[in-house]
Amino acid sequence: MKRTTSAAALLAVAALTLTACSGGSDTPSGGDGPLSGASISVGGKDFTEQLVLCEISDAVLSDAGADVSNKCNIQGTEATRAALLSGDIDTYWEYTGTGWITHLGHEDAIQDSQEQYDAVKAEDLEQNKVEWLDYAPFNNTYALAGNADTMAKYGITTLSELAAINNDGKAPGLCLESEFAVRNDGLPGMAAAYDTEFTSAQISELAVGAIYQATGGDQCEFGEVYTTDGRIVEFNLTVLEDDMNFFPKYNPAPNVREELFTEYPAIADVFAPVALALDEASMTMMNASVDVDGNEPSEVARDWLTENGLIGADA
Repeated sequence: MKRTTSAAALLAVAALTLTACSGGSDTPSGGDGPLSGASISVGGKDFTEQLVLCEISDAVLSDAGADVSNKCNIQGTEATRAALLSGDIDTYWEYTGTGWITHLGHEDAIQDSQEQYDAVKAEDLEQNKVEWLDYAPFNNTYALAGNADTMAKYGITTLSELAAINNDGKAPGLCLESEFAVRNDGLPGMAAAYDTEFTSAQISELAVGAIYQATGGDQCEFGEVYTTDGRIVEFNLTVLEDDMNFFPKYNPAPNVREELFTEYPAIADVFAPVALALDEASMTMMNASVDVDGNEPSEVARDWLTENGLIGADA
C-alpha cells in the first residue's frame, strides 16, 4: 500500500530485473484463449499478499492465452508504481486507498469502498493512463495490534484510547515498517487524526514480516499489521479499533496500462471473476498458507484458482 513517484523510485525501475524474481515458469506461456497473442509483464510488491496476487495474475493471464513475463517481488510501492508508469510492467494489483492518497496525492480518504474506487479509477485514467479493473471485496487496511499481555496492561481497545494513554505520558512502544512510519496514510496521518504525537524513541522499525512475531512476543507493545494477515491469528494479536475511521479503504484491483487495455480489452473479463472471488476469508487463508504453513505463493495462488474453477486444472 507511498506518495507520488520519486526520482529514487524511477532509479529503482532500472534495477528491476535485479530486484524482481520470477515465481512462475520461465517458459513461454502463450496459447489459445481471449488473450492469445498478448505479451504481458506482471508485477507486484514485496510482501506476502502482493506476491500471491502477482502469482494469481500470472496464472489467470497465462490460462487466458497470454505470454506472461513474471516480475513479482518488486521492492516497495514507489518502485512498483514507477515500473507500471514506465511500461516495465503492464499490470499489478494496487489498493484503492494507496492509489488515492499515495499516487494521486489526496489527503482525505473516501470511506465508501465503491465511491473510493470510482474516484481513483476516473482520476488515474485521466492523469496517468492507468486503467483500474474491477476491485476485490476484501479490505486490507492498516491497523495496530497488541498481544494479550499488552492489552491487559493498558486496558484499551481503540486507537482513541491509545492516543489518550500516549498523551498521558505512558509512551507505548510501536513496531512499524519504514513506509508506515512516514506515509500520510500511516503513522503521521493517524497521529494527527487522533491528536497525539509519537517520538522517535517510541518507534522501532522492523521488516513487515518481523513485526508480527515481535509483537506476539515481548519486543513490541503495539505493532503495525495488515488486517488480512494470517499471522494476526497465529500470534494471538488483538487489533485496536480505528474508531475515528482514519485508515482508508484498501480494496485491491488490477492496474493495467491503458495502451495494453486498449489493445486487449478482454483482460477486464479475465480478471473480473477473480476479483469477485477474492473475499477477506480467501485472502487471509492464502496469506496464512504462505506465512504460517510455509507454502510457495505460486502454489497457493494456483491451488486457490483451480479449486474455485477460475483456471483449468492443467494450467
